[in-house]
Amino acid sequence: MTLDIHNVVINCEHPHRLAEFWAQALEMEVLEDHGSFVQLGRSGSPVGLGLQRVPEPRAGKNRVHIDLHGESREAATRRLVALGATIQGEQRPPSLALVWIVLTDPEGNEFCIGGHIA
Repeated sequence: MTLDIHNVVINCEHPHRLAEFWAQALEMEVLEDHGSFVQLGRSGSPVGLGLQRVPEPRAGKNRVHIDLHGESREAATRRLVALGATIQGEQRPPSLALVWIVLTDPEGNEFCIGGHIA
């Protein structure tokens, strides 16, 4: 049996506040709101984003993170910072023709905007 990714879920302290950030960042809408769990999605996209309240605070580095691409990295970074993201740095592995900007959402969860070096 083949499995498909349905959701990426981010554990957080304030799912509604984080849903506001991610809905604007990814141009998604709230599909379901169960109080402690908010489901975001976009018409035509098979993968959604869930925001789930957990009692413990975030500690350490994310073991899984979201990689984004699309609009220019610079424009996307400016837009996401205006929404509440924080820039953590830029990565350019010498052996790859890739670059990505590492950011955190308003609760400190890491994500990247990447692409090929022009």
